[in-house]
Amino acid sequence: MGLERRAMNEKLRTLWQGLVGQFGRGKSIAQTLVGAVGGRWRDLSGRLRLPRGLRLPGGLRFWITCMSLGFVMAALLSHGRQLRQYQLDVQGWLWLLVGVGCCLLSLVVSGLAWGVILRWLGLRPRSTAVVSLYISTNLLKFVPGGIWHLASRVQALRQPSAALGAPVATATALLAVLIEPLLAATAALTLVSLGGWQNGLGGIALVPLVLLLPRWLNPLLLRLERKKASQLGLEATGPEEPNQPQGGQVESYPWAPLLAQLAFVLLRFAGFACCVWAFDLQTIVPWTVWLSGFALAWTLGLVVPGAPGGLGVFETALLLRLTQALPEPPVLAVALSYRLVVTAADLLGAGLVALDEKISEQNAGGPSSSGPPDPPPPPSLEIPSA
Repeated sequence: MGLERRAMNEKLRTLWQGLVGQFGRGKSIAQTLVGAVGGRWRDLSGRLRLPRGLRLPGGLRFWITCMSLGFVMAALLSHGRQLRQYQLDVQGWLWLLVGVGCCLLSLVVSGLAWGVILRWLGLRPRSTAVVSLYISTNLLKFVPGGIWHLASRVQALRQPSAALGAPVATATALLAVLIEPLLAATAALTLVSLGGWQNGLGGIALVPLVLLLPRWLNPLLLRLERKKASQLGLEATGPEEPNQPQGGQVESYPWAPLLAQLAFVLLRFAGFACCVWAFDLQTIVPWTVWLSGFALAWTLGLVVPGAPGGLGVFETALLLRLTQALPEPPVLAVALSYRLVVTAADLLGAGLVALDEKISEQNAGGPSSSGPPDPPPPPSLEIPSA
């Protein structure tokens, strides 16, 4: 026993001397530990890496979608009889209608928040055109692949359009498009902390606020730009327009864009709250519990690769989170009704934008009106199928 203890002490002494030696050469102990752990992780990941023939068929997104939808379907089959008890009366349908209005308003606020991001990047957007572009491309998030709404916005910014008036470089367009969901997810996670400590989750949810500092945000944006540029078949860098900022770099903390995205998420929750009121469930648990659970589920539906529009992922996360304090049938009823409400708002918003554009063209005399013809647009992006 004494020999084993002396051997252990000798190992600890050797390890400590190594750490002190690294510190004396200009490295902090934290950096040394991170390097050691990183090396061990690289060795382990290299050993556990699956051969190409053993990888999941269809990809990770496909399996996450199947598991999420399977979980929701299993919940529907298990609680189908209890769900029949939650029938809506006239007042309940009116609450759902109000929820559609709140979600439709949230789309407008989200478009305006994107305009705030563009101004923060030093561009000069036109608010009405930016909102129209945002809402009209929003439906593309339901197309399989999950990148088509981003691709259409990048393409619109890279060519002359009513949103900016002048085209921007590819790097700037990618930055303006990719930072929007990142800020939205960060704003939603801050609302998770309103639900209390939650075994540490409330504190972890505030960590992304620190990651928005330029020293952390710029490397993250650079990696996202390179990844999305490869998916869209674009070059991450390109010729810059005069008097425009270089893409991929931010110089200050995004306070104004973050607050604008927070307003958007709160309006989304207002639509969710209308679904809670529709089933008369608002008194079962405090509103902070509803808000915290919704914010976490909405964030996971946004960032987790799965079905387009977060279908299945949002409902699964909401059930797993809120059924700790509520029975499963009412949470499932609220989740399904919210999915119907938000989808109706997306369809209605896109339809109203298309109708407005059609009326504007008719008032302007259509494409055959007098005047010099518009210059031909640049070649469209060839985006490989995802």
